[in-house]
Amino acid sequence: MDACVTPLRHGGLSLVQTTDFFYPLVDDPYMMGRIACANVLSDLYAMGVTECDNMLALLAVSNKMGDKERDVVVPLMLTGFKDLAEEANTQVTGGQTVINPWMTIGGVATTVCQPNEFIMPDNAVIGDVLVLTKPLGTQVAVNAYQWLDQPERWNRIKLVVSEEDVKKAYQRAMFSMARLNRTAARLMHKYNAHGATDVTGFGLLGHASNLARIQKNEVGFVIHNLPIIAKMAAVSKACGNMFGLLQGQSAETSGGLLITLPREQAAAFCKDIEKQEGYQAWIIGIVEKGNRSARIIDKPRVIEVPAKEKEGELW
Repeated sequence: MDACVTPLRHGGLSLVQTTDFFYPLVDDPYMMGRIACANVLSDLYAMGVTECDNMLALLAVSNKMGDKERDVVVPLMLTGFKDLAEEANTQVTGGQTVINPWMTIGGVATTVCQPNEFIMPDNAVIGDVLVLTKPLGTQVAVNAYQWLDQPERWNRIKLVVSEEDVKKAYQRAMFSMARLNRTAARLMHKYNAHGATDVTGFGLLGHASNLARIQKNEVGFVIHNLPIIAKMAAVSKACGNMFGLLQGQSAETSGGLLITLPREQAAAFCKDIEKQEGYQAWIIGIVEKGNRSARIIDKPRVIEVPAKEKEGELW
């Protein structure tokens, strides 16, 4: 499970809690704070929990930073974290800060729930479909952006992507990672989801496999479609597939929810989330009889996100 669910001594309530932290991966401290907050909360949202009662911030400040760097970067990062927490209708009431060789940021999210406020992830049935709520390719986009300053690496991909393409993909990745999965969590209840996980460091296939492994029923997940930030599939191939993006092995940060939904409810879920948020979700696979494993077909359909470029717009 993405969050621990601990029954409390009092009146049928459960404590739902999660923690996460990682190293900075974008060059905007404020956005990095928002990404870190979204990533922590995502574990609650993957359980169908939509309300967080409290957050703590965990920060390690690098001892390699000068005083001026620290005094600019740290407040921006914490402000980003706090601002997104407020947008999620929760608050940061404390935390811990340490000095470390590497900078890290993350936190703890805690809530107290009644049984109907969370959705256990293990109830997929044959005939369900798999829905993904954010595009893949964040790691590829972030790396490609860093390679703009590394001629040796840039030369490997410049035949398939322009500098402008890379900068746009990076912006798309950054804003996608900073987007809350809260609406998706809310709609899991409305459309009778049978379970979910969020797609992060183990990549799509890793998290799909973990979700399949814990199912009560003898089912398997088969993934046919891969929604990917525009041009990043080509970048991944040009790198000799070092990321394993089309194999579902590329790490994601603060990715979307991977949800098992009744087939007849899935299209309505996707339409509803796009109506509310303005962002797409995709049916990417099916649940069939199986041995609690997940796989991606040999030649999955790549869905470029967005399908068409619009002048002056990211999506």
